Amino acid sequence: MHFSIPDTQEFLDTAGNTYVGYNIHINGLFHCTVRYKQLHNLHEQLTKDLDTLLPSFPPKKFFPLTTNQQEERRLSLEKYIQLIGQNAVINNSGMLNAFLLNAQQETIGGLSNNECMDVFLMNGCKIIVNVSLGDHSGAVLKKVYKHLKLPEEYYSYFALFIVAQDEGNIVYLLRKLQNFESPFITTKHMSAICSKVVLGKNYWDTVYELELMNNAVATNLLYIQAVAEVQRGWITVKDELKDYLITLQNQGHKKKYLDIVRTLKYYNYIQFAPCYCDYPKSDSKVLVAIGRNELNLRVLSDGEELAEVFKVSRMRCWRITTVQNGLERCDDNDDFSLELSFEYLIAKNQLQWITITSEQAILMSVCLQAMIDELLLKNAGGSKPEEVSGKSWTYIRRDGQSIVMGSSSNEQVKESKKDQCIKESSKSEPIIKKLASGLLVVKMKKSSSLNNKIQRKYISECDMENNAFHMIGDDDL
Repeated sequence: MHFSIPDTQEFLDTAGNTYVGYNIHINGLFHCTVRYKQLHNLHEQLTKDLDTLLPSFPPKKFFPLTTNQQEERRLSLEKYIQLIGQNAVINNSGMLNAFLLNAQQETIGGLSNNECMDVFLMNGCKIIVNVSLGDHSGAVLKKVYKHLKLPEEYYSYFALFIVAQDEGNIVYLLRKLQNFESPFITTKHMSAICSKVVLGKNYWDTVYELELMNNAVATNLLYIQAVAEVQRGWITVKDELKDYLITLQNQGHKKKYLDIVRTLKYYNYIQFAPCYCDYPKSDSKVLVAIGRNELNLRVLSDGEELAEVFKVSRMRCWRITTVQNGLERCDDNDDFSLELSFEYLIAKNQLQWITITSEQAILMSVCLQAMIDELLLKNAGGSKPEEVSGKSWTYIRRDGQSIVMGSSSNEQVKESKKDQCIKESSKSEPIIKKLASGLLVVKMKKSSSLNNKIQRKYISECDMENNAFHMIGDDDL
């Protein structure tokens, strides 16, 4: 998970005292606002519950914080949760997922507990499910599966995703929905144009499909997604093959259709919108596709398309950089850029940093991490990790009230306090001001305007190590 705390807010409690709320973003999207004491309580309970070493937590202060100290704390908390986001044991903890789910509910608030939610298949067919705000993505998925009559052994092979459609009717993937969030809350409060939740594949290795195609429901889901991706041009199909695929589609030969499409380039890849890269030269316009243990870079130059392939096992590490441009940080200033930089083993003993600038950089990073996790798991001969069950624990709300929880099931022991948590909106607290975020530096920036200007940039970085990098040998070079 990619955590960040780009900014903070000041609130008034019921006694008229001010406190700082930290705005947590996960995988590039605002998720919740929490207090220092809530994160400190989570840290203490994770330390007791999990058999893993946690990073040190930013210490308490006995006196009111100055502006500089508030900024230092924000940066320290951001670093802390970024380290947590890179720990697989903590990420699979039911306690962490339940904490984030409750924090999201508390932050949004003011919604009824029973709602109808639309979930779409890749062909546009709609499934309506009844959900509560306490239903995380896995719970919603189970309701969709029951509607489709998909056997339980195939549940882990699919997931819920948010897709959007721009003004040019181009469909693109925004993100995968996780068990730390309520799909209903997440999608209801997104600003993306024409966004919707769809059911899609949740794996990278196409070997899994040999098992999936033994079941009619799973085969149909694979077929629906394949047809949609061919029609959108995400899968490359030569002209002489297009008519034959249409014939198979019209005749309902789903397995034959899949047998052919599964052999085509960019099958089971995620396609990204056009963006820019400093490889092979600065400001190269490129198309990025991620799949089959590689990042594929198609360089668009003078009407020609040159392909470069970067194997994920040869990426030593990568970094996400979020840059906020402009002389002031304000609500109506959306001038920012996202960069994915990875250190790649070009040749033996030769590493090179390659940077991709794209609004979808965080999604690219999430895809790389998921692909590497699957690769490591496969080489270890294991199965997909299950959520770690923990003991009962206590969730502390921003107002100090405690809610006893069962981390493995995300169920709260005290139902009355659960209802109170959902019904009370934290947004009712008056916001005094929003504090500037990030590290302030002065740097030259290229601009399309006539004059380049020195602008302030708010920079946030998140580094990821690649454990699969150590698997490569001389034969891979």
